[in-house]
Parts: sequence; structure tokens; C-alpha cells
Amino acid sequence: MPLDSPVDPKALRHDPGSPRLEARLKRALKGEVLFDRFSRGRYSTDASIYQIEPLGVALPKDREDVAAALTIAREEGVPVLPRGGGTSQCGQTVARALVLDCSKFMDGVVALDTEARRVRVQPGVVMERLNARLRQHKLWFPVDVSTGDRATIGGMTANNSCGSRSIRYGNMVHNVRAVDAILADGTAAHFGEVPGNFGPNGPNGDVEPERYRGLVRDMRALHRREADEIEARFPKLLRRVGGYNIDMISGDGSHRGHNMAHLLVGSEGTLGFFTEIELDLQPIPPHRVLGICHFPTFYQAMDATQHIVKLGPSACELVDRTMIELARNNAVFRPTVDRFVRGEPEAILLTEFAGDDADDNLRRLRQLVELMGDLGFPGSVVEATDAAFQSAVWNVRKEGLNIMMSMKGDGKPISFIEDCAVRLEDLAEYTDRLTQVFHKHGTYGTWYAHASVGCLHVRPVLNVKQELDVKKMRAIAEEAFAMVREYKGSHSGEHGDGLVRSEHHEAMFGPRIVRAFEEVKDSFDPDGLFNPGKIVRPSKMDDRSLFRFKPGYRQVPLDTVLDWSEWGGFASAAEMCNNNGACRKSDPGIMCPSYRATGDEQHLTRGRANTLRLALSGQLGADALVSDEMRETMALCVSCKGCKRECPTGVDMAKMKVEFLYHYKKKHGLSLRDRAIAYLPRYAPYAARFAPVLNLRNRMPALAALGERMLGFSARRSLPEWSSRPYRGATQRSGEGDRREVMLLVDTFNRYFEPENAWAAERVLTRAGYRVNTPEPAVGRPLCCGRTFLTAGLVDEAKAEARRMLDALAAAVAAGTPIIGLEPACLLTLRDEFPSLLPGDETRDLAARAMLFEEFVASERAAGRFDLKLAPMPGRTALLHGHCHQKAFNTAGAAADTLRLIPELKVESFDSTCCGMAGSFGLEAEHFEVSVKIGELGVLPKMRAAAPDTLLAACGTSCRHQIADAAQRDARHIVRILDEASVGP
Repeated sequence: MPLDSPVDPKALRHDPGSPRLEARLKRALKGEVLFDRFSRGRYSTDASIYQIEPLGVALPKDREDVAAALTIAREEGVPVLPRGGGTSQCGQTVARALVLDCSKFMDGVVALDTEARRVRVQPGVVMERLNARLRQHKLWFPVDVSTGDRATIGGMTANNSCGSRSIRYGNMVHNVRAVDAILADGTAAHFGEVPGNFGPNGPNGDVEPERYRGLVRDMRALHRREADEIEARFPKLLRRVGGYNIDMISGDGSHRGHNMAHLLVGSEGTLGFFTEIELDLQPIPPHRVLGICHFPTFYQAMDATQHIVKLGPSACELVDRTMIELARNNAVFRPTVDRFVRGEPEAILLTEFAGDDADDNLRRLRQLVELMGDLGFPGSVVEATDAAFQSAVWNVRKEGLNIMMSMKGDGKPISFIEDCAVRLEDLAEYTDRLTQVFHKHGTYGTWYAHASVGCLHVRPVLNVKQELDVKKMRAIAEEAFAMVREYKGSHSGEHGDGLVRSEHHEAMFGPRIVRAFEEVKDSFDPDGLFNPGKIVRPSKMDDRSLFRFKPGYRQVPLDTVLDWSEWGGFASAAEMCNNNGACRKSDPGIMCPSYRATGDEQHLTRGRANTLRLALSGQLGADALVSDEMRETMALCVSCKGCKRECPTGVDMAKMKVEFLYHYKKKHGLSLRDRAIAYLPRYAPYAARFAPVLNLRNRMPALAALGERMLGFSARRSLPEWSSRPYRGATQRSGEGDRREVMLLVDTFNRYFEPENAWAAERVLTRAGYRVNTPEPAVGRPLCCGRTFLTAGLVDEAKAEARRMLDALAAAVAAGTPIIGLEPACLLTLRDEFPSLLPGDETRDLAARAMLFEEFVASERAAGRFDLKLAPMPGRTALLHGHCHQKAFNTAGAAADTLRLIPELKVESFDSTCCGMAGSFGLEAEHFEVSVKIGELGVLPKMRAAAPDTLLAACGTSCRHQIADAAQRDARHIVRILDEASVGP
């Protein structure tokens, strides 16, 4: 089955991967050029339902690269598609074209004028990264889209994005002052304010190109000719982003003028290629309050909105019952939802008041409470005045779309009528009628977003793999858009036109306006170079040849080794990725460390998931799953499990990598290094006897170099040091009395490399009042979680280790005995991987009993136990780095709280991504540079900067190794710090 279908015949002058086009680009560009099939596949989708394979991909370094690429494309007759974060929901960033991705290199801030409150940026800069820089000047760019942690300013400008606070700050078109762009013929021009008596000079006295002056004249003539039709047909709403902004053109030869940049805003890359964008900035409101209004019915929430906005809120955002329940089922969001949602409302409205006067904000919040009482909803407002609480609430709303998309199965909330906008007085009736349309077609919709401006994001749940549901999509769209026109609303209120809505412009605006749109396109781009098929001359929205799931789409049968029943199969798990791009986010969470280090789509959770989906559906050719290209795609996944926690749609790439490795290694076999890592737990009891000899490797550079040549372990790394006195098991000193029994599960690393951690844990637990035992198998070597086998794809061996563990712990599990581990990666394998290796009651029961040391301390403290006497540490500070698996399973906070048991010890933790070591990943020669680069994103600088007397803490053995190797600092497990402070024998 082909990966794509052509959109524009002009694109067919070259086949995908054309050697000539690729060769010319590689000679001319300083940036990267990607024409291989796997790269084209990764760029064939955005966050819409569509998939079109590009002809090739280039990542320009600068404006000169862009100009060179456009020249080559023009000469070769190849369309060009500008791309930022690739998160478009309407198919704007997919086309049979040469993709120019600005997000990796063209992401700088060019100039900042804090007095004038303006900034010039390159198109690839991410909105929240820009705002992070502006924050020190108490300024921000206020078009706060929910995807702002990965949305680029270029993409937001091309889309005329809006955001939660558009009721106060407007859309992109109201905040973009100027755009520098290169036109299809190669002309570079500054699009900005144009006076009514426009002459040859620009605003800075520069002579404007004749091509630009001709466009100004043409556009003014178009506006004069169509002024009456524009007045009659354009919706009178803030949220109107369909078509071209020809309503904003003016200039009658006198003092009146217009801003030509406004015509480029919302043009979806069809008119010119943006190279720099000038933005207006706003002061950050120093004070905010939030009122969370609860409603027993959805209709009542919609009806109340028109009254609430009269209080002058900066935002009024909807969250419906479906989103509330899905958020409650997500471990990341559940604590916040439980805090701000009372009972079982059908809808809530997040109503924010912001400004310079804190007292005025509180006064308006009180007015909101009174208004809700007057509307018949007394006591229905949860007041949030704490900034951290407000931020947590807004984060749930911000991730609304992605939370919705976490539904498992083939039926998903589909974006095609998502952001219709109507007047507030029509909102309740419109949403009620639209709900009836959904019911008529046997489905329902999920609702959220911008109630304050009458733009509600609604997604009917459909299975677009099925022709019947695609027909339902068409019918619902036509009925919904007809209803919007009846209310004199806009069929496109935020997410643009793309492949979804462009077809419907004629019904919305009428034929004269559509011809005017075509005239705009032809004036700017007469040969159709830029992003064909968007806004004008579109394809049908339901052309299934352009869908991600095309007719004939099928999952290639695969005998999987892990249990994927929760998703309906391995391929279905990969299909959970909807390309929302949360893995590209700029905040300091876990996900995705390899992307942060490289900036490459290939090394991104989304890129890996897309590649797996294409391979598992046969779109990358036979044996793609076990190809070297797939190995390269998965190589930099450090299995941090950040996506398991932070991906809103639940993509678990660490688990997917295990499944991939099983099939890949089965075909290609194991390297000597694979065997050295995988079988470590089995040979460790024997190797430990030769600890002094094995440790010579770290002291003799010649041995390190030999090891790199033979095994592939970097000579620039030390290897973990073997202990001459490995941990042998609990001493049973605390067997007397009625002490509660606990099982201390000591992993291979804490047994043979850092036994001091196991001894410290035994002492601490004994002093705290517990009888400590260490589980042992009936015969043979110590127990192992099997993780080293999983990292090499030896899943059958890992299952054997899991079986030994289950048998040895069966009695403890049946007795309800706590099973405590020290190493997050190992202990959490019992909770996460075991149920996939050996699904059933045994593994579920073990998972319920297995806990990290800090989790055990937290649960025992809550129960009034864990009586440990600790000496104060006055004036000391402990700096804690959380292991990725601790963060993924939400135990990092418990680790910090455990350290806080020590009187007078100040405990600090910090947000960061992976340390970069990630088990054996950072030891491998080919990954050394990336490993250090990941560490330098946060962990290593923080550890280096700590005062010399600071206690550095890290629960992961690989984390401690990275900190020692790359930061030259000694970090210890929290249990050793607790042991140092504990009082007793």
C-alpha cells in the first residue's frame, strides 16, 4: 500500500527521494537534508487525520539556506511546505512537497526592545521559550496557545493562532507587527505597516522591492473592489481565522493605511516563507485569581458564559465531564483534578481575572461568586488565589485536547468541526443543537476550550478507519457548518483551514470571496510553489487517499512477546500517538531527553511512534520493523519512561522498544556487548571474586581502549566498580519480638557494586522497628528483575527471571509483606514490565506489594509507624536528583519527603530531564556524546554548582555514576544519608 497520495500534479515532476533534488540541496545548504524513506515517513503526518509523504525534508540553518532551497525548488518545479512544530490539526503541514523544517536551527531571538515592548524572532522559536526569556523583563507574548511549549512562532503566525486569553489580547493577527518573508520568485521583503500614500520607501527608509509595492497596489485594489462583499460575508467575530485576511486591507490614498503582515498571518505558508517575525509584547499581569464555576448541565454552563464575560475576565475556559473523567484517570492530572473539581459536574468554567490591582481581581472574583448565586448556582465556585494551584489547574486545561485523545481503541475524538465560533448569545442553543446532530449519527462529542469567545473545541468520536464513520464525518460537518452560517458565525475559529475546512469556504464566504482568495494566492505565488491545496483549490476533506488510515490500511500480523491487550495490540499502541507533539515540549519535565539533545524528529517519541506505526502497517516495506533504519530510530531512546507519564495519549516508548529489540535481536543476533550487559546478573556472583582485577580497567587507559575496541564501552567512561564484599543477605539481627516483617529486595547493582546501600537500608529499617529479610530462591544465584535482559531484547530470559522472582516472593505476597527495593529501574520493573511479561493475578498482586524505599517510608509514616530516631543536621542542605522512573511513577516527591525526616536538613529538588547515563546507554562508545549532552541539559550543571558541603542525593545507580563521571561530584542514595543521621546500634 502506498504511503501517500499526490495532491498537486506539479509535485509529480520528481519522485520521492529524487537523487537530483537531494544532491542539489546537499550542495547548497549548510543545514540538514533528509530524503530517506523513514525520514519522509516521519514528516508525512501532523496532528490531523491526514498523511501525505513529502518529497524530501530540509532543515535550513538560516535565511540564506531558505533562499537557496526556494531557488532550487522553483527551478525543479517542486512545491515547498514550511513547517514548525508539526502540530497542525487541520493538515496544514502535510503535502507532497519539499518540507523546510525551521524548528531545529532557525529558532533564535533576533532583537528585543523592552521599552517599545517589541521582539523580532526567527520562525522556529518556541513560544514558551520566548516567554521564558521575556519573563526577566516582566514581559510576555500573550497569544497563549495550549501547545505553547512546542508551538513555534512561525507556525502560530501562519495559523493565526489565538489562545485562552484572546478575549483580552486578541489573535496572532492583532499581535504581529511585521513579517520578513521570501516570496516564490525569490524576492525578500519586509511586510509591515503601509501608509495610505504608500511610496517607494519602507518604514525604516529602505527602498521596498517593486514586487512588494506591486502586491500592495494589487491588494488594495482587490479590497476596494470587494469591500461590499467582504462586509456582507465576513463573520463579525474575533474568532474568524478562515481564508485570507482581506478584510484587514485598506488604504485609500489618504492617511489611511494597513499592515501587509496581517495578510500573511493565517496564510498557512501559502503566500511566502517567513524568515523573521516582529511581535508586540505585553506586561505580565502581576496578579491573577481563578474562579472554577461548576454546572450540573452543559447547557447551563454555555448559557452562563454570556453573563460571566461582562465581569471582564481575562479568560473563561470550558472543561466538560468527559475531559474531567479522562484527566482523573491520568496519574499526572488526578491530584489536581481532585482538588479543584467538586462532585460530578457536567461542565466547569475556568474564569480568570488578571491585572495590576490584586484587590480589584479579588473584588471581581467575589462578583463572580455572587453572579453564580444569582444564576441559581450558589456555592458552585472553587476559588484559586494561589499561583501554583492556578498553574496546575491551567495545565489540565492546556492539555485538554491530548487528554481527550488518550481514549484507547479505534474510535477517537476527531478534529474537523473543532473550532467553529458563534456569538455568545447563541452559544447554548448552538451546542445543544450540535449535540443532537451527534446523537442522530450515533456518536457524541467531547467539549472544551474558549467559552469566552464562543469558540468551543468539539470532537465527535469516530473511527476514521471505517468508510461508514467517514461518511458520518462528512454529514456532521455539513450540518454543523450550515448551523454556524445560520448563526452568522465562523466555521474556522482558531485552528485554521488546511485540508479540513478549505473545501467549505465557498459555502461560508460565497463564490466572489473565494475567487478573491484565489486572486491573493495567484498574486503572491502564481506558480503554486507554496503549500498547495490549502485555503484555495483544495481537495475534499473526506478524501481517504489523504488520510493517515487510508482505504486498505491494515496492521501486519506480528507474534508479539509482550502483552498489548490493553491497547488492542502492538500496532494499536503505536497508533495512540496523534502527533500532538507534547514530547517536543520546552519545559524541564522528563520527556523526551534524546530529542532535547539532538533536536531531531527521528529521536523524538512522536518520531519513533510514527515510524513504528508505518512499519507495523507495511508502509515502509517488508521487514521494516527489524531493519537497520528502525534500529537507528530506536537507538537513542533511553527508556526513561517519561512518555509513559507525560505523553497525554499514553505512548509507552520504553515498552515499545523492548518489543522492537526482541524482534530485531531475534533476526540479527546479539553482540558481545549485548551479552555482557544482559547476562550480568548471572555471571556477577563469579565475577565479583575477581573484583580487584576487573577494576584495573578503570585505572589502566590501555585496558579501557582495548575494552572499547572489543566490547564498545567508551574508554572515556569509567565502568561501575566491583565490590570485593558483595551483599550476602539480611543478618537477621532483628528477628525477635513482634516487629513487622519486610522483604528487602536487593538488586544486582546494589549487591555487587554498591553493597553499602543495602547494608544502610538494612540498618535503617531495623532501627525503625522492622524485621528485615532478603528473599532468596530455593536454589541457585540471587534473584534478578530481568531488566538487563530486557535492554538486550532477551524477553524470554527476562520472563524466566520474572518467574523465579514470583516463585520466591509468593509467600510474602500472600502474607501481605511489603517488598522494598532501592534501585528504581529494578524495583519498578516488578510493577511495570512484569504484568506485560507474565500477565495474570500473580504479577498484579506482586506489583501491589512492591515499593521503593521512599514509598514504604511514606506509607508507614501515614500509618503512624516508621519510628526512626534521627540526629539533626543543622546548616546542611541536601540536593536531590530524581531518577526518571521515580518521576514516571510519581515517587520523587516521597524521596524528598524521606530526606526531610532529618531535623534541620534543608532538602532541595529540581526539575530536569534524564541524567543521560540511563543504565548502560551512557557507557556505550557511540552514545557517549549524547549521554553527556543530555546530562548537561540540567542535572550536571546543577550538581556542579552545588556548594562543596551540600549532600548530593540520587537513588539511581546510573544517575550516581553519571554525576561522578561527568560532574566530578559524589552523590549518594537517600538511604545512606538517612543511615548517617540515624541513631542506634
